Amino acid sequence: MANNTANKLDKVVASARTARETRDRGYREKALKLYPHICGRCAREFERQNLHELTVHHRNHDHEDNPEDGSNWELLCVYCHDNEHQRQLEAGRDSTPNSKRSASTATHSPFANLKDLLSR
Repeated sequence: MANNTANKLDKVVASARTARETRDRGYREKALKLYPHICGRCAREFERQNLHELTVHHRNHDHEDNPEDGSNWELLCVYCHDNEHQRQLEAGRDSTPNSKRSASTATHSPFANLKDLLSR
């Protein structure tokens, strides 16, 4: 009976390890390792307690495009991420040629002076 329990426990542990390795290979885990835990739009900083509110945004809006270097990803808080997708939807609706709307891009660069901050 004890041997059967030990085998079940070994299988559960092995399954948990496999699941963790799969998650770690996922693009969210890779992005969180590559980039500082800061929203790329509003510059809000995230810590372990609220890290679940930080999402990975695909810059070209193609969720299948996940290069290993993270060049198609940016970390956005859930609010900025929703806003970005809403802007894309609205831009798609506004397809008139003489539209007064402009496809604005973010001008804030939260990491512009990162080197200076780290050297302090």
